[in-house]
Amino acid sequence: MRAAVCRSYGPPETLVIGEYPDPEPGPDDVVVAVRAAAVNFPDVLVMANEYQRSTALPYVPGSEFAGVVVRGGEDVGLVPGDRVYGTVPVGAFAEYVCLPATRVQRIPAAVDFKTAAGFGVAYTTAYHAVAQASAPVADTWIVVLGAAGGVGLATVDLATSMGARVIAVAAGTEKTSLCSSRGAVGVIDSRTEDLKQRIREITGDGAHTIIDPVGGQQSEQALRALRRRGVFVTVGYASGEIPSIPLNLVLLKGVTITSVDVGTLPVHDPAAESRGRAALADLLASGAVQPHVQQTYPLTAAAEALRQVADRRAIGKVVIDV
Repeated sequence: MRAAVCRSYGPPETLVIGEYPDPEPGPDDVVVAVRAAAVNFPDVLVMANEYQRSTALPYVPGSEFAGVVVRGGEDVGLVPGDRVYGTVPVGAFAEYVCLPATRVQRIPAAVDFKTAAGFGVAYTTAYHAVAQASAPVADTWIVVLGAAGGVGLATVDLATSMGARVIAVAAGTEKTSLCSSRGAVGVIDSRTEDLKQRIREITGDGAHTIIDPVGGQQSEQALRALRRRGVFVTVGYASGEIPSIPLNLVLLKGVTITSVDVGTLPVHDPAAESRGRAALADLLASGAVQPHVQQTYPLTAAAEALRQVADRRAIGKVVIDV
């Protein structure tokens, strides 16, 4: 099969488009002909061997896909021709992907492959990040850092749909304008505005929850803008910098710092993962939320797609048309 192959660790430009062995399914697996695959920031980190878990070479990058069943899955009610979407640790930037049949879901009739491909990782992360809030979500102030990225914009969508008052933090007017159009009641331009001060001005008493897919210097500023007993949720480090948080702030403010790692959720909390999958499937089918796909690249330009995400130029999701 044709695939984007990582044969040595490094930047996106080290990818090679070529032939790769077809997947060999086990008895409980399904093989899917990939139609679209979405790019996520961890894909860049895995290629550079800078992710929390190392992946052996050679491998095919990509964790998020949508396509058509071509083999297997009868025991769980899937047959060739069924449209499905799902996630894998790696392997999505290829003509075929193989995974346990229980890890894919049917694509609703009104949803196209690009939308389905860009939905799973971002919205699953966002769903469980919002679920970490210490208070009921409705009418609470939730600040989303990196709000124009894939996870950030998904968080804006979900938190808004749940009745939260969302403050979106993003770099530049193009990104903040998009966040406003997706329901954010307040926006902060991280390039020109003081983050802590503006959060305080908008909320009056500080935010109830901070959701942070970015890391870096913004993390501490946002933490300082939490109200007492607030919750800080760390979900990633798109800035490339893992922040060092002064623990005296946690002590003085009585805040909670927690995290979301959707990759290990099925192992560590399968019940919560199952509930989230069902709830998100309903939201996707209803059209209540859907990813903003900024740009689509052919498989031959997979390195360019990864570079756009690596440089934090992406707004919403970037998708590869396999």
